[in-house]
Amino acid sequence: EIAFQSNVDPYARADFFVSIARNPAGGFETELEEGYLMTLELPSSLQLRMGKFRTTFGKINNIHPHALNFVDVPNVYKNYLGDDGLNDEGFSLSYLIPNPFDFYQELTTEVLRTPDVSPSFLRSNADRFLFVGHLKNFWDLSDNSTFEFGLSEATGPNDSDYTTNLTGLDFTYKWKPLQFNTYQSFIWQTEFLFSNKKKTSSSKENTFGMYSLITQQLDKRVLCTVRYDYSNLPDNKNYIERSYSATIGWLATEFQKLEIQFKRTTISSSSTSFNQVFLRSVFVIGAHGAHAY
Repeated sequence: EIAFQSNVDPYARADFFVSIARNPAGGFETELEEGYLMTLELPSSLQLRMGKFRTTFGKINNIHPHALNFVDVPNVYKNYLGDDGLNDEGFSLSYLIPNPFDFYQELTTEVLRTPDVSPSFLRSNADRFLFVGHLKNFWDLSDNSTFEFGLSEATGPNDSDYTTNLTGLDFTYKWKPLQFNTYQSFIWQTEFLFSNKKKTSSSKENTFGMYSLITQQLDKRVLCTVRYDYSNLPDNKNYIERSYSATIGWLATEFQKLEIQFKRTTISSSSTSFNQVFLRSVFVIGAHGAHAY
């Protein structure tokens, strides 16, 4: 992945991410993963993003996979949003909601072209758009801990020329003590996704998926993540996929990490089970911007 990021002027910045990946047919191919313009000085705490970008649906869809503490995306993301997540062209408007209470709220609304290929959505010939909304709520519980609750909604055309509605709930608890923040941290993160797919004028399919994970920092450079996955398919509630995985990550520096993950998956509908082992090396050359908290 190659990143081109710069301020355009005092009022906007541009971000482009180009990925180079092996083509199953042979050789390598290049793809624009993200390319957008983002405003910096709109009034009323508004921020506008225009172009191609990872949508603000759920907790991890808008995070580049290399920044996650596990190698593969959760099954529910793969089965409902695709291997590359929900990534589309359009515009996004976010608003920092003022409130008299002691917590942070951000509302994001997005209008997108609708992906050409996606498990849940499919661009229609009638130029129907994909609409996405996300409400983020964030509390400082103490000097050492925070809690985040998010509510997501996506609605758009599907492969049956009708509409699919996705509703997501995400919960994240983080603990990072001020005195030992370099050596200790703990994260408990859970997401639920509910799908309502209209297949004909008189029939709908209601399906469900979720994951829950715990990440424990064992040392200054060592992280351990355990995760449980459960998922149907968007149009098949009888398909049940369960997985258990564990990941050990070694952070050599801020610019380099090595991870190994073991995952066991069972598919109840076909009574099959299989194991996978993933090994990933990530390194960064040049300036490295901070990841979203």
